[in-house]
Amino acid sequence: AYTKASSQVAMSLQDIAMRQKLPVVHLVESAGANLMDFTVENWVAAGSVFRNLAHLSAAGIPTVTVLHGASTAGGAYMPGMSDYVIGVKNNGLAALGGAALVKAATGEEADERELGGSEMHAEVSGLVEYLAEDDAHGIQLAREVVGRLNWHSGVKAMPQRAFQEPVHSPNEIIDVVPVDYRVPYDVREVLKRIVDGSNFQEFKSRYGPATVCVQASIFGHGVGIIGNNGPIDPAGATKAAQFFQLCDQSNTPIIFLHNTTGYIVGTKSEQAGMIKHGSKMVQAVSNVKVPRIAMYIGASFGAGNYGMCGFGFDPDFCFAWPNAVTNVMGGDSAAKTMTQVAEAKAERSGKPVDREALEAQEQKIMAHFAQQENIFYAAGRMLTHAVIDPRDSRSVLGFALETCIEARVRSVRPNSFGVARM
Repeated sequence: AYTKASSQVAMSLQDIAMRQKLPVVHLVESAGANLMDFTVENWVAAGSVFRNLAHLSAAGIPTVTVLHGASTAGGAYMPGMSDYVIGVKNNGLAALGGAALVKAATGEEADERELGGSEMHAEVSGLVEYLAEDDAHGIQLAREVVGRLNWHSGVKAMPQRAFQEPVHSPNEIIDVVPVDYRVPYDVREVLKRIVDGSNFQEFKSRYGPATVCVQASIFGHGVGIIGNNGPIDPAGATKAAQFFQLCDQSNTPIIFLHNTTGYIVGTKSEQAGMIKHGSKMVQAVSNVKVPRIAMYIGASFGAGNYGMCGFGFDPDFCFAWPNAVTNVMGGDSAAKTMTQVAEAKAERSGKPVDREALEAQEQKIMAHFAQQENIFYAAGRMLTHAVIDPRDSRSVLGFALETCIEARVRSVRPNSFGVARM
């Protein structure tokens, strides 16, 4: 059955398909809304899944559904809104109302196969184009359908680019990066295990040095990469904003390796213009048109996440390592902040500070933040596209780059309304 989470997953996939111009294949078996956990908000949000299917088809991006099992109510619209439907014999079923609902609503004793079986839809309603003998045959037919889309006719063959493997093996990454984001390390050591030939040219290396901006290549594709060796200061933010604009000017994709606790705070940085310089960085990252790929490799806190093209800034892809943490701030900082607030309040009122209560409050806040900042908590709420093995970073980035670059040059054949079922 559909839940809020499953709708979010479907919509995220559809967003990637639209942006990267990729055909969509649905493997469907759905009872529609979960009536035991129903909320009107979830029902309204789920409608976007079907709207997106219509938009994909109208944009010239094919959608294919394999009907594996019973799909009723909203689940029936997955095949209904798709361009091609493959129904599995004896198992596939699509109906706006299953037998139980039909009896409850009309009193009719309906046979489910006659109501919405794959065979009926192939012979009577016309919903199903192809009948499959079993699930495996259904997948085979889907592969054949996709193979006949002539999808590669819309893009010229990508040139084979010469490249060198990194001098330092990507497998060494797990020995470079500590599990605890509080332990410092040099992001350049990560770069040496990701980019071609372990070779890169650093941009303004002596200015705002905690923010590392480099030009390099991955599998022969030129890229700009930004990484962090700590908080982002005014100079680092200014450098990053210029770097983003230069990458946009030269049509160079940007990769963001997150490991920052945010923009630096304090009197010195405020007087140096942290707000305006941080805002320049956020402005630049928001408006560049080149592909943007984010990867959380450590901490990604506060507005630093925004300036580094966090998930809320719609990167083309957003990946994370298992050790990554992301939140408005770290739990320690949050707990100490609230303690300072409580102490100041007590001082103003002339009351003694309840140290025992404050200690309990700190523990509660830190436990709450520890749960929230865990990357698997974020991934489970569709706030990143995937959590990956750090050793796969180079290959994952290479695949994502090729996907993004190909999408920019692929031509599709849009129409006004999408493909209507006959």
